[in-house]
Formats: sequence, structure tokens, C-alpha cells
Amino acid sequence: MVEFNCNDLICPLCGEPLVAIGGSLLCVGRHTYDVARQGYVNLLPVQQKHSLHPGDTPEMLAARRAFLNEGHYAPICSDVIAALLRQGEPPCTLTDVGCGEGYYTAEFAREFPTARCIGADISKAAVKMAASRSKQISWIVATASHLPIADDSMDGITAMFSLVCEEEFARVLRKGGIVVEVTAGTNHLIELKQIIYDDVFEQHKHPKSPQGNLKEISCELRSFRLKLSNAQLRNLLQMTPHTLRVKPENRAQLEATPSLSLTVEYFVRVLQK
Repeated sequence: MVEFNCNDLICPLCGEPLVAIGGSLLCVGRHTYDVARQGYVNLLPVQQKHSLHPGDTPEMLAARRAFLNEGHYAPICSDVIAALLRQGEPPCTLTDVGCGEGYYTAEFAREFPTARCIGADISKAAVKMAASRSKQISWIVATASHLPIADDSMDGITAMFSLVCEEEFARVLRKGGIVVEVTAGTNHLIELKQIIYDDVFEQHKHPKSPQGNLKEISCELRSFRLKLSNAQLRNLLQMTPHTLRVKPENRAQLEATPSLSLTVEYFVRVLQK
């Protein structure tokens, strides 16, 4: 039987605390959620789904795992860990929202081994894959806009190139808790975009100002360079939404590129309740 830590989790239907009984999570309203043999729980009610299979496809997830496992984005992970530590004591409770296949979540849990960590993603396929990384993390299928997490329970939330739902994040954060958000900068992967698109429009990206539920503590623009082989480039493209928009002739041009030096540029922003 798979053991599952349901501390801080609530029923997505009625909001009551969940308790583990046997191989299931239950609330006082008798809503029941089975723990999958892989070690995750689906807490995404059908009324919160906007498609039959929301989130990333299995092909995108496999490419992302292959790419991230090679450590190409390790500097991003280190920057987020540093941001979490700058706020004082290490977090005791931490949720990675939009955890995908679990790379960042597992790294955070390794850095903070005493913390109760939750990895949440709207994609069942992603969470199923993520569960293979660690049995110490509470992996859940859930949407960022309706987190099945108790009020005022989280010290920290991470959002790695994923959606920030300010009001919902503020609800689950304790007073003084923080969100560490990573978003793409203006020049992020610009060399790749110049190959896969006929025209690359000039953009000036910057995270949107918070709307009142959270206050901005810091916002830093970071960057580094990567040199990728053709196989690594193909994984990088496949793991992003760009793969859905590339014309065949541009994809062929990328596949004929033996290697490429890339700019990785991103904002690390800290928001506090």
C-alpha cells in the first residue's frame, strides 16, 4: 500500500480536511480519492477541467524530463532556492504549482529535506511521471486556480514558468509567506525562435504588477548561455508550446542544425503575503 502524506490537503469539492485511510483520502463529507499505485492523488474534479486531457502531452513531458535531467536549467533551480533562503528560515511547507514532471519539485525537496512538499499540476500524465522522482513529496493533480490546500498553510509557493493565481496563492500562504515566480525574459531562447519562426517580433517582457493580494519584494533578471547538440535542441523544442506552432520547413531547419548556442533569460520574482 502506498503511504501518502495528506497534511494541509483539503477536499476540492467541500473544502474539508483530507485524512488517509487505507489507500484513499477521505473527508467528513465522504468524498473519496484513491491513491494511485504510483503514489499520487487526483484532486481535480471534472468541473474544474476545461478539456479531456488538460496540460502537457506525454511527448512534451518525456522531452522535458530528458532535457532537465541533463542539468541545463540547474542555474534556474539554484536561483529559486537562493530566493527561498533569502527570506529567512527554510520553508517548512512548500508547494510547487505547475510541477510538470517533477524536476524542480524534487530538487527543492532535496534542498529542504524536512519540509512538507507538495507538487501540483493540472496534467495527470505529468503528475504520474513526477511521482517516480520521490515518494516523500505529496503529488496531486490539481489546477492552480483551485488548489486543494488549506488556508494559511504554506510557507512558500514556487511557480516555474507556470501560471500565478494571485488570489488563490494568497489564500494558501501563511502571513509572511512567499511566492517565487520564474518567467521568461525578453531574450529567452531568442536564437531558437529565430530558427523556428519566420519573424520574431520585438517584445519587452516583464512580470505584471501584483494586484493587491501580494506585494512584490524583489524582481531580478538573470541569464546564462547554453550550447546544445541537435538532440538536445529537439528535446527543448518538444518540451515547450512552441512545438505546436512550428511550420514543417522551420522544424526541418532546426533538425538540420548540428548545435546552437542559446540565451537563457528569465525573471526571478518574489511576492509576499
